[in-house]
Amino acid sequence: MQLYIKGIYRRNIYESTNGYVIGLFKVLETNDSELEDYVNKSITFTGYFPQLSIDDTYMFYGRLVDHPRYGMQYQVEEFERVKPKDKEGIVDFLASDLFVGVGIKLAKRIVETLGENTLDIIIDNPEQLLLVPKLSKKKADIIVKTMNKYEESHKTIIYLTELGFTMRDALNIYNVYKSQTIPRVELNIYDLIDDVDDLTFPKIDTIALKLNVDINDERRVKACILYVMSDCCFNNGDTYLYQDEIYQGLIKYLKTDISQDLFSTYLNELLLEEKIYIDGECIYLNKFYEAECYITNKLAYLLKKQSEVIKKIDTKIERLENDYDITYNEKQIEAITKAMQENILIITGGPGTGKTTIIKAITEIYKQINKLDDEGLIRELALLAPTGRAAKRMSETTFLPATTIHRFLKWNKDTNEFRVNEQNKDKSKLIIVDEVSMIDTLLFANLLKGLTNNIKLILVGDFNQLPSVGEGQILKDMIDSNIIPVVHLEHLYRQDEKSYITTLALEIKEDNLTTYLDAKSDYRFLTCSSSSIRNNLINIIKQMIDKGYDYKRIQVMAPMYKGVNGIDNLNYDLQQVFNPFSSDKEEINYGDIVFRENDKVLQLVNMPDENVFNGDIGFISHIVKSHNSDSGKNEIYVNYDGNIVKYLPKDFVKIKHGYVISIHKSQGSEFETVIIPLSQSYNRMLYRKLIYTGVTRAKKKLILLGEPNAFIYSVKNNSEKIRKTGLKEKLYNLFN
Repeated sequence: MQLYIKGIYRRNIYESTNGYVIGLFKVLETNDSELEDYVNKSITFTGYFPQLSIDDTYMFYGRLVDHPRYGMQYQVEEFERVKPKDKEGIVDFLASDLFVGVGIKLAKRIVETLGENTLDIIIDNPEQLLLVPKLSKKKADIIVKTMNKYEESHKTIIYLTELGFTMRDALNIYNVYKSQTIPRVELNIYDLIDDVDDLTFPKIDTIALKLNVDINDERRVKACILYVMSDCCFNNGDTYLYQDEIYQGLIKYLKTDISQDLFSTYLNELLLEEKIYIDGECIYLNKFYEAECYITNKLAYLLKKQSEVIKKIDTKIERLENDYDITYNEKQIEAITKAMQENILIITGGPGTGKTTIIKAITEIYKQINKLDDEGLIRELALLAPTGRAAKRMSETTFLPATTIHRFLKWNKDTNEFRVNEQNKDKSKLIIVDEVSMIDTLLFANLLKGLTNNIKLILVGDFNQLPSVGEGQILKDMIDSNIIPVVHLEHLYRQDEKSYITTLALEIKEDNLTTYLDAKSDYRFLTCSSSSIRNNLINIIKQMIDKGYDYKRIQVMAPMYKGVNGIDNLNYDLQQVFNPFSSDKEEINYGDIVFRENDKVLQLVNMPDENVFNGDIGFISHIVKSHNSDSGKNEIYVNYDGNIVKYLPKDFVKIKHGYVISIHKSQGSEFETVIIPLSQSYNRMLYRKLIYTGVTRAKKKLILLGEPNAFIYSVKNNSEKIRKTGLKEKLYNLFN
């Protein structure tokens, strides 16, 4: 028996753009013994709804939860509207705010004419309304249209949930298609993948097959081609693929035979539908081809635009050196000068080569040249980075505001769109972007779309680091094109006679290891077998804790998640060391993970509205169990440098323990002490760019732990997987 409450919707307290409502509901009837005391009283409810009309009667199906702030709340999982059946109720309904221009007198005339079945007659035989005295055809049409729209949304949501969609997915679908929802779903359910956020091919395919869509249905195969392409591009970092790898992926997923001729036919159809683009042997998803073309054209405009001539730039740089008691080397002076002269410039270099020093210098020189005060500089300047941590570092070194690219572009997570775009451009004149190696093709294209043509664009990064997690290799392609001005910073500053970290990074980059086994003041290689890495790591951490270190000062990084020495196992070990069980700490089980108060956690996805981003590290400040929580569910609160973010169970997948993180996730961050375990078991993930990136995350101390042969192998292995991208060629061909 499904438990329900029946009653009247009074008003909403809160309503989000995606249909989430918190409101007040007067309970008239229930079959839930727990709610009998609420009959003839109002209760707060929550849920997803396409539309609710004040004073209408509804059946809500769900459960009661205890909210510490708002009291008892009813969580609605399903609902249905109850039509008024008596004449008085129908009159009140027609005279409500829903029907514009219908008052009590007209409503009574309608009901007196059509009787107790008035509402069904309006829907099934709308022409009967013309029998109502003094009712114009225009007003009758408005009543019919309003009634149909009112009825349609509920029927559509029920239809979608019966297919197998959740209430939230059903509402998202309805918000896209409105009255055309059912015909669009019946015409081609796979269209929902392109049109509705968060609906993937596997999710849609499961529902489609239940609807007896044939496994070789053209609509299914074409949708699967796009899914295979998207999956391959993301997994490999490619922006285009070759025909054979798409075909093999398709056959593997569908587990059915599709002839090469039929496959080629489908590719041509997708080309005509502008879902893919075929450039010789390169097959693109349309979004990647368009992004590469946009980037190429925007950069070409900046390159062709006349450079500025800055008078007495040398004098200005000398004055800056005197003001800050600093001496810039030849390459740094070249970088500052070109930044002022060129419309676009790339500044690249390894750790300790002065990249952040140059960013500060560029902002100061720009301020002087344009005769700006502090407010004027902030108005014209945008300092950007792909991660929150990298943006914070920029701000700390320049003493100027910096932000993530997503926040700068005002990303809307509900619509997955940037509010700063081609139609609404930012007005900044000097844009400096750090950690450009982390930026993927789509994000870079969106950034350029949000910038006017009247800009100076300075791109800073280390092309020896890992490429972006997303598709493309923007920094490498721009540098390799030999089209864009580049300044290579080479002189090492971040070291003294006792420092070795930046020297080691240079040796890794040049494959020229020398004294890497010798202990230094800031570096140590602790040799041990693969089987003893876990025990040795635990002992090292315990010793450092005894010396006053905590998990905020130490970051362990590893190449792989699985395996004996994988991230998951090591995180379990180090949780017991840093934050063992205590009856004083709340904890929550999530799968095989235990989240505990004071745990160090890593953010896995961008959440710009919460000002937290992929790769950010925080700690669990407190946990609220479901019987005491705001939502009636378990809640985890994570502190990211003073920014407290709440996670509900549906969000727990967005965080994991951060005692040990992947080297990929460390990009854009720096840590006081870095420990990297090295094992031959990591071999398939050990290569030069990976170990270089890991080593360069350490600011003060670096400890390598494990097998020297694994380290040597990683440095020697420069055969990283080459990404298939077209930006380099597009840039080159534009100028040659």
